[in-house]
Amino acid sequence: TGCSSGIGLHLALRLASDPSQSFKVYATLRDLASQGPLLEAAQSRGCLPGSLETLQLDVRDADSIAAAQARVTEGRVDVLVCNAGRGLVGPLEAHKEGSVDAVLDVNLTGTVRMLQAFLPDMKRRRSGRILVTGSIGGLMALPFNAVYCASKFALEGLCESLAILLQPFGVHVSLIECGPVHTPFPEKVEGGLGGMLDRADVETRDLFNRYRRHCERVIREAG
Repeated sequence: TGCSSGIGLHLALRLASDPSQSFKVYATLRDLASQGPLLEAAQSRGCLPGSLETLQLDVRDADSIAAAQARVTEGRVDVLVCNAGRGLVGPLEAHKEGSVDAVLDVNLTGTVRMLQAFLPDMKRRRSGRILVTGSIGGLMALPFNAVYCASKFALEGLCESLAILLQPFGVHVSLIECGPVHTPFPEKVEGGLGGMLDRADVETRDLFNRYRRHCERVIREAG
């Protein structure tokens, strides 16, 4: 999931262009109008016909997940990558309730929906691998990322619990705890900054602006 940009896009390309030609990649996107960069990159990399197919899938919508699942012509998914994510940065007291709900719905509940859809078949076949994109923010809390970190801490518990339960079924769970990566993700955080900082006190706004400058430097250096 989440293959319109960043980690999801590059992982899909890496697998589709693998010299072993072992993978048929179903790259899913919430909006197929954003598939251009992925398809252009696949063409420039020389991905073979049939090695990559794009599907519309919104992890917030169980019907959308079921429709995409039905399009998998092989009738099974051997490796499920739960990568769709959403960020939310800023003082907690300044966030609107809808923004908080949106982050949890994608990062946590969206992952649960994907697992509920694909786990039964993996367990029946006693074979499968699940990769979940977590974050360093699920290992240690980051300032001004309270809701995002809460969603990633929740994924830690979800995956640890599943990893134990699924071992007898031959299904392996891996949680990838990503550090700073230079992708468009920081620019796509839920709601943007907009007038959010106007709802915070002056001292907190100053702390946030200092934190933001620090993060921008870290991301530049990581890139």
